[in-house]
Amino acid sequence: MSDTPQINDDHFNSIDRDTLFSGGQSTHPPRLLLLYGSLRERSYSHLMTQEAARVLQRLGAETRTFDPRDLPLPDSEEASHPKVAELRDLVTWSEGMVWCSPERHGAMSAVMKNQIDWIPLSLGGVRPTQGKTLSVMQVCGGSQSFNTVNQLRILGRWMRMLTIPNQSSVPKAFNEFDEAGRMLPSPFYDRMVDVMEELVRFTLLTRDIKEHLVDRYSERKENHASLSARVNQKNI
Repeated sequence: MSDTPQINDDHFNSIDRDTLFSGGQSTHPPRLLLLYGSLRERSYSHLMTQEAARVLQRLGAETRTFDPRDLPLPDSEEASHPKVAELRDLVTWSEGMVWCSPERHGAMSAVMKNQIDWIPLSLGGVRPTQGKTLSVMQVCGGSQSFNTVNQLRILGRWMRMLTIPNQSSVPKAFNEFDEAGRMLPSPFYDRMVDVMEELVRFTLLTRDIKEHLVDRYSERKENHASLSARVNQKNI
């Protein structure tokens, strides 16, 4: 006798390509939220996101950038705090995100992690990040590293986001921006443009089918069991 568990067909969906775009395709510009990870007056992660926002707007996207100043530490305030509410509203508004952090002590900054920690996996029965696209970037004070973008990828996966393959890491960022804060022409600038192009493409391709992409058999089974339990309790 086989010990292999049997799939319950009641919760198993076959893939029907004709239903993927059954709700129609969106025509509004992609809505992209940018987060950066430093509070310095001349923050290179902030300058990097500003440059990325310019590119995204040229590509036809609508962008918003969250200012992390005055965002409290997780659990030090209620979720009704104005900055927390602002961040969560922007996450809900967005269809994709750009995360850009400096690398400090071989890791992302506390400012970056603080923002991500305030974004809940579930909010009012809705998963605000699930199925949305994500691009990751980092700026370095010294030689090039990929520690931070790798960590951001892990967090993106944990938040059930679709993290695009390309990424950007800028070494010695202080050499890559002019006095006005504009990024200088270089292969690092070109890579950032590559990443933003890819983010827009992935967002356009997936935003209308994200619920299909992240639909899970195990969750359908769990939800069915919960609904059945409530119905049985009501009938008692």
